[in-house]
Amino acid sequence: MYRIYYFIVVAIAFSLSSPLQAQNSASDRQFTTDLAYKISEPVLRNMAKGELKKNMQIEVSPHWYDGRNKDVTYMEAFGRLMAGIAPWLNLPDDDTAEGKQRKQLREWALKSYAHAVDPESPDYLLWRKEGQPLVDAAFIAQSFIRAPERLWEPLDDVTKQRYIEEFTLLRRVDPPYNNWLLFSATIEAFMMSVDAPYDAYRIHSALRKTNEWYVGDGFYADGEHFRFDYYNSYVIQPMYLEVLEICINKKTIAKQEELDVAKARIQRYSTIIERLISPEASFPAFGRSITYRSGAFQALALISWKEMLPKELTEGQVRNGLTSVMRRMFSHENNFNKKGFLQLGFVGHQPELSDGYTNNGSLYLTSFSLLPLGLPANHSFWTTSAEDWTAKKAWSEQAFPKDGAMKE
Repeated sequence: MYRIYYFIVVAIAFSLSSPLQAQNSASDRQFTTDLAYKISEPVLRNMAKGELKKNMQIEVSPHWYDGRNKDVTYMEAFGRLMAGIAPWLNLPDDDTAEGKQRKQLREWALKSYAHAVDPESPDYLLWRKEGQPLVDAAFIAQSFIRAPERLWEPLDDVTKQRYIEEFTLLRRVDPPYNNWLLFSATIEAFMMSVDAPYDAYRIHSALRKTNEWYVGDGFYADGEHFRFDYYNSYVIQPMYLEVLEICINKKTIAKQEELDVAKARIQRYSTIIERLISPEASFPAFGRSITYRSGAFQALALISWKEMLPKELTEGQVRNGLTSVMRRMFSHENNFNKKGFLQLGFVGHQPELSDGYTNNGSLYLTSFSLLPLGLPANHSFWTTSAEDWTAKKAWSEQAFPKDGAMKE
């Protein structure tokens, strides 16, 4: 009898101590869709009714330094959230529990898009003041780029024209000489994609300078100087790639060779950040904007969604690594406030970690780790067996690919 109790206790202890290993592919998908809904629902449910500004509490960094209008929070929350969940919302409707979540969010999102550019709406966003709106307008444009059939085309003609007008007026902003060039380029590339008048120079200059700022082995500098942080994943690699894709599709400005090089670089960069996932499913908190949480893995998530994983990375290990990180990070309820909105921190509520430009709307960039949801539930990314990611293999005496610098 005691022996039976012993084995029961050991089995329970093992299951409690190894929650990450116990998950299967089906629960990975459900976990990720449930997380996407949890992050999205407070923003979109309120904004669909024109009540985001009424109900979302603003939290700014204790180091808030530049005197910006704090209402930029709402534009940051909406734009960044939509860029992250757009591929998922682009999937067709179905009668599954996930499909019902997705349909509800899409319905709210389409109403929210209309409020965002309606000057008579309480939730008309901060388009025409200061420079920060350039950033989050680019994320809104990116959401349209990532889900044109479900998020752009269903909008009524008045709303579409309002977006074209707001995007055009943002040419008033002279972007700093760093990753901000790509925000301008993303907006103009979207305009190109829908056959609206676009500023080719803003695209040319961003592509040219980003390529010039390449420093090797899959990394770009952020402007003149290299910074060791996650901005290659937050902004630089994804926007550079997606702008090039639009240019190639429209047969203008860029050449196929440039896109091929950009793909090779983001693949190399992604193999590096995959190796940053520790055996315990944590990752190092260094550099600027670490309160963007799992958004640090956007590059890896993006190439997973686009089916561009390099041979060194299997779908099973990437899915397992990404979902295990999110499980660990979002198991802390203090990531969210009492109304369900994200609050400042890396894991939990840690306001002192936020940068002087950060508010709680900024944090919705964490949704960029959700991009693989744009692959349907029956795709091999979600159905293949889970595999250990690189660091787990390395620290458990398993074989794993030897790393080496990228051949330029």
